[in-house]
Amino acid sequence: MAGALKRCMMLCCTSKIATKEDMAGESYEEAIARLTKLLSEKAELGGVAAAKIKQLTEELETDGSKPFNPDERIRTGFVHFKAEKFEKNPDLYGELAKGQSPKFMVFACSDSRVCPSHILDFQPGEAFVVRNIANMVPPFDKTKYSGAGAAIEYAVLHLKVENIVVIGHSCCGGIKGLMSIPDDGTTASEFIENWVQICNPAKSKVKVEASSLSFSEQCTNCEKEAVNVSLGNLLTYPFVRDGLVKKTLSLKGAHYDFVNGTFELWDLNFKLLPPVSV
Repeated sequence: MAGALKRCMMLCCTSKIATKEDMAGESYEEAIARLTKLLSEKAELGGVAAAKIKQLTEELETDGSKPFNPDERIRTGFVHFKAEKFEKNPDLYGELAKGQSPKFMVFACSDSRVCPSHILDFQPGEAFVVRNIANMVPPFDKTKYSGAGAAIEYAVLHLKVENIVVIGHSCCGGIKGLMSIPDDGTTASEFIENWVQICNPAKSKVKVEASSLSFSEQCTNCEKEAVNVSLGNLLTYPFVRDGLVKKTLSLKGAHYDFVNGTFELWDLNFKLLPPVSV
């Protein structure tokens, strides 16, 4: 094997020595023999051959492909976006420069497979998006969850969004992690398990109502139940409740199954009543 590789490298590295016309019609063995003889007669080409062999070795070690270059990927991605999107729709981006007025606020998972703008074909300016582990909405807490609270407050009170959509998804690692936490609450991570326990009520419900199902099926059920818990947590924000009472805001749950290519959308009727004046 090593000998064959060496001969292969010699053939490639000396391709500039032998012309295409010389090589045409020759068998592999004949080409190797002639190139080996030529190299032995032209000692001054040894340095060039060694450099070519090093280059070919590096290419073979990377399976013939260039190593991933993150800077280049970002650059080419933006070049494509600018040419295909930005420059082809100047009116849209001109309007966006003046401000934003999205109709949707979306909570989605940080999972790289479930970008909501890609799934729902949102255009720039259509959706104010918050992404986190397992697309969870924490309850109102000015200290512990101030980041989420700031996003919800900005979307509802300043951007005047009309819909808040929480989108769960299939094969969610965050939900699997939640379902795997021992009953005694023991955690093995710095942040993840503490975060996903926001939806502990969903886990408890699934464990009781779907105990006969496989773990995988329980996780699927929990992906949807966790969405409902998040919708319930949204009610702990006074400005969300106020928007629901005034009917300027609606809450929707959703689940995207990228394995089967399906999308479920549902409303929850919380039957909120306006406060009674005494």
